[in-house]
Amino acid sequence: MASDTSGGESRIALITGASSGIGAALARELAQRGMTVGIVARRHDRLVEVLEACRVHAPASQMWAADLSDPDAAAELALTAWDAFGHIDVLVNNAGVPMRKTIPNITAGDVERVMRINFLSSTAMTLALIPRMLARATGTIVNVASIAGRFGVTTEAAYSASKFAMCGWSEGIAADMAGTGVKVRLILPGTIDTELWDQPDNDPPLYQGDLVPAEETAVGIADSIDSEHFEHFLPDMKAVVEAKVADIDKFMSGMVTFHRSQPAAAEKTGR
Repeated sequence: MASDTSGGESRIALITGASSGIGAALARELAQRGMTVGIVARRHDRLVEVLEACRVHAPASQMWAADLSDPDAAAELALTAWDAFGHIDVLVNNAGVPMRKTIPNITAGDVERVMRINFLSSTAMTLALIPRMLARATGTIVNVASIAGRFGVTTEAAYSASKFAMCGWSEGIAADMAGTGVKVRLILPGTIDTELWDQPDNDPPLYQGDLVPAEETAVGIADSIDSEHFEHFLPDMKAVVEAKVADIDKFMSGMVTFHRSQPAAAEKTGR
């Protein structure tokens, strides 16, 4: 059983997508705050580096190198981590891949892959652990979606779909879990400085503005765990979502104008 520096039992967080970006930054942040962390991602060598940094503050931390494109395997891994630690207090569903392809260049296989990694494996891990959390009457599910889960982004229809699914799922299970001791937190990152912007088999990103450091986002996620609030915009882009809801036609007109103003998009679609 993991213990904190004062001799008491420390909380344990399992974080997916933890080899880089938000996941790696969050693992380090939670370890610095005294949590023992379990970290999961595909890249073994990168995970080792993150684990070494975490163990400076949380020596009982562990890692699992795994491909989360298989929801059944993801669920099994979640239970393996629980058994290894004895329990898990916080599950952070952060693993995700980009999918920047303009319709009609995207395939059904592309959509299925991004849904498996960004949504279905997260739900599988959640469903695996919730019965055990309910038995303990405590636990927190942190779902890292995206601002793209609140409005559809041009050239990112499949990615937005996976994040919309995460938002709807989070709202539903949060209501289901009310009064049980198990909490749900929904994280909506905006334009964050991660490797998602430069991945193979993706169109170049249309957005060319400033990016928020992953470390700053990690602090916000760490703070959300014990917050009383369900939804957390990091950075705060709630006003954009509210503008969309207030006038969806105006919002869509603006999105189309933005899309057509980008040379890369015009080349892809012929418009």
